[in-house]
Amino acid sequence: MDLRLRELRLQEEREFLESVALTEPDGNLEHAGEPMGDSSLDQSPVEEARRGSREQAIVPEPLITDGDWQVPCIPKSPRDASLILEAVKRNEFLRCLGDGQSHPLVESFTLEQSQPGDTIVAEGDDGHTMYIVAEGELSVMQKGRQLRALLPGDVFGELAVLYNCQRTATVVALTPVQLWAIDRQTYRTIITENAKRRRAEVLAGLRGVKPLQGLSDAALSQLLDTAEERTFAPNEVIIQEGDEGRTFFYIRKGQVEVTMNVEGREEHIRVLKAGDHFGELSLIRNIRRTASCRAQDEVICIAVAKEDFQELSPMCAREPEAAVQEPPSLSESRRGSFLEGPLTQLHLQDLLPVFYEDGDQKGRPVILGTGGFGTVELVRYTDEGQDHFFALKRLRKDHVVQKRQQEHVLMEKKVLQDSRCPFIVRLYGTFRDSRHVYLLLEFCQGGELWAKLREARYFSEPVAVFCSACVVEALDYLHNQGIVYRDLKPENLMLDAKGYVKLVDFGFAKALNPGEKTYSFCGTPEYLAPEILRHEGHDYAVDFWMLGVLIFEMIVGRPPFHSPEPEKIYSKILDGVFSFPVFVSDAACSLVAKLCRKRPGQRLGNTSNGIRAIRKHRWFSSISWKKLALRQIDAPTMALLKQGFPYVNFRRYSAAGQVPEEEFSGWDEDF
Repeated sequence: MDLRLRELRLQEEREFLESVALTEPDGNLEHAGEPMGDSSLDQSPVEEARRGSREQAIVPEPLITDGDWQVPCIPKSPRDASLILEAVKRNEFLRCLGDGQSHPLVESFTLEQSQPGDTIVAEGDDGHTMYIVAEGELSVMQKGRQLRALLPGDVFGELAVLYNCQRTATVVALTPVQLWAIDRQTYRTIITENAKRRRAEVLAGLRGVKPLQGLSDAALSQLLDTAEERTFAPNEVIIQEGDEGRTFFYIRKGQVEVTMNVEGREEHIRVLKAGDHFGELSLIRNIRRTASCRAQDEVICIAVAKEDFQELSPMCAREPEAAVQEPPSLSESRRGSFLEGPLTQLHLQDLLPVFYEDGDQKGRPVILGTGGFGTVELVRYTDEGQDHFFALKRLRKDHVVQKRQQEHVLMEKKVLQDSRCPFIVRLYGTFRDSRHVYLLLEFCQGGELWAKLREARYFSEPVAVFCSACVVEALDYLHNQGIVYRDLKPENLMLDAKGYVKLVDFGFAKALNPGEKTYSFCGTPEYLAPEILRHEGHDYAVDFWMLGVLIFEMIVGRPPFHSPEPEKIYSKILDGVFSFPVFVSDAACSLVAKLCRKRPGQRLGNTSNGIRAIRKHRWFSSISWKKLALRQIDAPTMALLKQGFPYVNFRRYSAAGQVPEEEFSGWDEDF
């Protein structure tokens, strides 16, 4: 790299880290999440990003399954359909999402009309609809200040079709206007159903491919996850006879002519159609292409790289891999606690609040974190003169019901109840009353990893290696239990008294069967995997993507995909392009790049070697996985911990004074 370029890159990183250093570290409830601020009208200001805190996570929102509800279908004139399609193509964010030219999607836009002075969206309101201007002119204003005008073909409010979000600007009609509108329920239903149908069709086709016969549905699903969709123009050569074979193709749309050179002339062999496949012979036999393939019209193919095809096809012989000794079972290495035995009969009234003993809040209850659904409080239980500290997570039942998060709260309880892993926070009990449900959790005295990262600006690689290794162990345990986590980030990692990292907050966790996909839209903006943004269906692979983002953020001080504007974050994620500062080691660059591959089936940890491939990566060469599982490593994170009162490593919060409404629907009977 040119020396001047290196200096400029270093200067850029220094300026970023200095700006972060001026911010105040921010705590956060290990929470189930709350909708973040939105809209492409004007995104979160830079000052918000500079505070050292992130927008809160996007809550998974269930689709309406009412049998009476139907997707709107409004036929469009060629002019109207063209306007909608062109608007989608011009919008960088929507173009990246893909599927914008879906006929059902275009037909689902409904026409709305407004008069001069009418408010279309108001700053601060919840957003649920995206608009395309068909006719007329509108004004965009924020805090009473005019920002710009909107004209025919312009799009606004597009983030609202992804998740529940607050409008950050007001849009008012200046003239009589006509708007094409689509709401989030309609958009998500169409995109999700299209993705499910397309995936089912391709998997059904792959089952008929002779070299793939014998593979389980889970293995076929993994193969499809490694593939990418390619489009070829009419007459474009897809395969040239005599070239090295690098790709297997399955035809989704169009026709492909196969020809062969016979005595110096090109001879027609046959025509392949949608559902046919080609290119496997040279991959199986490791020979050059024996024929040419050319698109007769526009052709869309599912393309699988040679390495991925050979890894999974039963007809491709592979060298057996040497056995790798796995670390001891984490369930076996789990140490007992004082609550195992007669003291499991604790009651809510047995838990006493802990009060601040110093500072402005002296005498007030210690609040360890706050969030959209409640608080986490420090409590103690005294047994034979000895105090035992816990974190009591208190969730408002009325908010849980209002946001339709009952299923996710129950899943968090189940995952924590079933977990016996030293790298996952321990659940000791659950309680409920008319206003709250409670989770009695292990108290992680070291506080949030997020706060430590903001204080340190970035971690040295030995610290990052140790923290990441703890996360790998937690993910390995969860995946073996059939659980995908989906919200990995520093805010959801806590440090215990010995400096070990523990995973907390399982509100987004989901149980999945092998080969199964889920289609919820949830997570934290900078950490979302491409397949979540595209509504393609996702599985355990999203956790490996998020692990790569986490490692990058720990060693650099910011995520690889960052911007004060959410839609720009998403565009960067979908592009999949990011660069490393010059001070990051080659080993770290290699690991992050392999974890953050756009195709989920190609990510390290999600190939045939599984999570072993991550453990064996050279960035983790200093880690003894056996000693880590047994907690026999001296944690380098101990240098980050402050000594003093039990709450010294936590930001201070004030207790909320509002009393929630009572809730008696009965969803929490198992608490």
